[in-house]
Amino acid sequence: MQTVLRSARKEVTIHTGGPVVIIGEKINPTGHKKMAIALQEGNLDYVRQLATRQVQYGADVLDINVGVPGLDDVALIAQVLPLLGRQVLDLACGPGRHAAHLARAGARVVGFDLSLAMLRRARGRTGAPLGRGDMRALPFRGGAFAVAVNLFTSFGYFREDGEHRHVVREVFRTLSPGGRFVLDYLNADQVRRELRPVKRLDPGVMAVTVSRTISEDRRFVIKTIRLRDEGRSFQERVRLFTPGELAELLETSGFRVVERYGDYDASPLTPASPRAILVGVRA
Repeated sequence: MQTVLRSARKEVTIHTGGPVVIIGEKINPTGHKKMAIALQEGNLDYVRQLATRQVQYGADVLDINVGVPGLDDVALIAQVLPLLGRQVLDLACGPGRHAAHLARAGARVVGFDLSLAMLRRARGRTGAPLGRGDMRALPFRGGAFAVAVNLFTSFGYFREDGEHRHVVREVFRTLSPGGRFVLDYLNADQVRRELRPVKRLDPGVMAVTVSRTISEDRRFVIKTIRLRDEGRSFQERVRLFTPGELAELLETSGFRVVERYGDYDASPLTPASPRAILVGVRA
């Protein structure tokens, strides 16, 4: 069996008895801020720049993954939930990517985050109301929202599980009866199995080294980010909740888990899935 890939200028045949085929895999914007912004603006010049660089490095085939946080995840939400005209809480909204796209999908969004710096960036991206505070004490009345979202692993940063549970109960309180909570999290099973200890981002884009380790008790993934050009680093710890533990967290807080996805394409959740996306309904 063989696979033949053809373009206007080249033909590449992939099979076990053939020559080595070099695949350029750097064109992957997930988590790559400059690429995400370019795609959101419809600017493909940067994609062409990276593609040209990979060909110059000797790539025969380019693996182009155009998944972008803030686009794919919101597309999934819009696919499975009605958003038009509904009050939506973007919990831990960060720089406002999701809030902006939720608003474009017709939602009446409120963004909420602890970081003042992130909220300043969000203000430049969306006209949605923004609030600052601790997610363990949400300053919203009970039943204020029809949908709450917490996307791209913006959860799990507290040391004690009781604090995480308190966050989920606060979300439950702010949702109206029948309201939905979308929790988009890393898949702990996949992370523990396939953790890459060190990742170096393309030095032609940004000089960054990301190191990941699992804590001795196996409950946290510890990420150290070093900005080599700036001579500084910072560290974050994320609780490795399994999909089952996430479901238990939602259910013991009053939610009924109605959907479980393994990625933004709505694929089923399996141990090999890159994400664990759960949808809970308030009774």
